[in-house]
Amino acid sequence: MIAKLFARLEELYPEAVQFRRDLHMYPELSFHEVNTPEKVADTLRSLGLDVRTGVGGRGVVGLLTGGKPGKTVALRADFDALPIQDEKDVAYKSRIPGVMHACGHDIHTAALLSVAKVLSEFREELPGNIVFIHQFAEEVIPGGAKPMIEDGCLDGVDVIFGAHVASSIPVGQIGVGEGYMMAAGDSFEIELIGKGAHGAYPHLSVDPLLLGSQLVVNLQQIVSRRVDPLKPAVITCGTFTSGQAYNVIPETAKITGTVRTFHEDVRDLIEEAIGQVAAATCEGAGATVRYTYTRGYPALFNHAEETKRVEELAKVMYGEENVMQLPPSMGMEDFAYYVQKVPGTFFNVGGMNPDIQATYPHHHPKFDVDERSMRGIGQLFIAAVLHYLTDGEVVPERVGTEASVF
Repeated sequence: MIAKLFARLEELYPEAVQFRRDLHMYPELSFHEVNTPEKVADTLRSLGLDVRTGVGGRGVVGLLTGGKPGKTVALRADFDALPIQDEKDVAYKSRIPGVMHACGHDIHTAALLSVAKVLSEFREELPGNIVFIHQFAEEVIPGGAKPMIEDGCLDGVDVIFGAHVASSIPVGQIGVGEGYMMAAGDSFEIELIGKGAHGAYPHLSVDPLLLGSQLVVNLQQIVSRRVDPLKPAVITCGTFTSGQAYNVIPETAKITGTVRTFHEDVRDLIEEAIGQVAAATCEGAGATVRYTYTRGYPALFNHAEETKRVEELAKVMYGEENVMQLPPSMGMEDFAYYVQKVPGTFFNVGGMNPDIQATYPHHHPKFDVDERSMRGIGQLFIAAVLHYLTDGEVVPERVGTEASVF
């Protein structure tokens, strides 16, 4: 059965490329997606799926009910773009000034729609159900995953799989990892209120610029001296703004930054400690502090059983030499919300290809990936679905070769 599905997926590949390039030419920013979800919903409806739109705001969910009773698997793709000017020299370059798909979400969406088409054609043979989650606003906190979950996209779901194309991994290779794989990402803002004065008379001031400089240094002691060294953490001050004139000591200063952690106890500790350090640094000198800490996405935790399932399937399909263990990353991803609710895993599919200049990092103006990565996403999604629904009875054969990746 799985060979027939892979053959059909290959027949649909040119159509997937066409759909991906259409999305690439007409990208839409997070929380401003209008045409993209309409295109997705229209495609899912044409397959005879039960489709919900406006899920959590702008999300689209399609339900494929198999011909036989069984468990329910969810597959997720995101479809928002970034506020970046596309600088590639390709026919499918973004037509929208200042907006581009610089992270591969167009690849994810087109690949998942191809999977939906293939599985819908074989629905009578499926022992269970598949939920296709097309998510809005992954790139911007608070993201689309959480409101979609609150709106029921995971209702009845037993397990979930997600994939991300990676321009740092050669096309034809798969990256997997178990446990904490992506960090929780939070932000903070500290406003220091001092007393302004002429630069010639510093004794009449309470200098927030000086205190802010001390604070930037003092904050680094939180990770080095308060956090368990076996638990990774990052505090980065990204902006420091104060003053407008060279000879005036300003009244205020503002520092903003990001915090990345994997463990909730460390997250709690750092949130409290930043406030303590800010107060201690400034209040003793006569300045006051306004401190705001905003929590973003939680840490992404890949469950062992589902991760092992994808890893073993990938080794069978592409060979052990093409399956790598990924190290944890301090980047963040709101797929984390899904795997807080149900077991699941999030894996990477290689898209790097120097022959077509697909080597630039994500969020770069010249970002692109090898479109054959859609085959890898599609094949692994189909294999994972069938393997899970049949309790391991359906196992694919080798599909990739050195001459023809994926």
